[in-house]
Amino acid sequence: MKIVSFALEQGNKYFGKIDGDRFFIGSRVGFQGNKGLMNTTGTAAQKYDRGVFRATHGFWADFLHPTSMAEGALFHTLNTYDRARFTFSFMQYAAHIPNGDFVKYFRALLQLPLAVEYFPDLRIENGRIVRVTDAGTVALETDQSTAALMDYLNPTALQVEDTEVIQSAKFVHWVQNDPLHRQLQVDLAVTHFREKMPEYAQRYSLDGKPDRVCLVVADIRHQGRAKSAEIIAALQSTDPLKALLGVGQQQYPERVATLKREIDKLSNEGVFGVRKYSLTARDFVNA
Repeated sequence: MKIVSFALEQGNKYFGKIDGDRFFIGSRVGFQGNKGLMNTTGTAAQKYDRGVFRATHGFWADFLHPTSMAEGALFHTLNTYDRARFTFSFMQYAAHIPNGDFVKYFRALLQLPLAVEYFPDLRIENGRIVRVTDAGTVALETDQSTAALMDYLNPTALQVEDTEVIQSAKFVHWVQNDPLHRQLQVDLAVTHFREKMPEYAQRYSLDGKPDRVCLVVADIRHQGRAKSAEIIAALQSTDPLKALLGVGQQQYPERVATLKREIDKLSNEGVFGVRKYSLTARDFVNA
């Protein structure tokens, strides 16, 4: 079992130690009256590298890249200060949505070999995350709610509790030290985007549309920065890509700038701009 110790240093920075390994957990931050942890710093080796995963996922490894960069790209990206109460991974999966991306991620994570070391009190039972107690097992998530799961990871948004620091430390240390954990994050991200694209293709008439246009639609939906009406209006403009990149630009200028920069980079490399989405194939094919 992994034992976590931690210390608050430099005023607002939490550092942890597991198996004698000292590492940065996150900084204490405030947000709209809440308090929590944030970790968006790391080395290049701790970031998603599309080249490493292209052999497994082909073009989809590249398709993820702009969104991953907009999300920070770090496998240990952490946020415990907003309404989701716990957000983690290079694609920033949030714990507040029943059957959402974080829940699916944590379910899969608990089936990896090291799960019993990091979370010995959790297991999967009837497809659900449950906690083992003296009185039996207690479900932490249902089709209707993840409240118990959020409480397990981060008891409140009002303060930074010891529980919150310890659970965050486990996630950060695990992903930094287990390649299977990193692979799982990428596998689930690819699966998520692949499963969503047919839905987007039907809803927004993306069948036969260029890869870059599809990517921006997928990114807008992933972040949730616009409703369908605004996406459809942008797609009906004379320059759909430019119009889509304008969606949410005032509220999220840094994200949109990152997205545009990375799309341009992949286009210059000849990765983007040569494929279109095929609803029949449920994949990107040569244009």
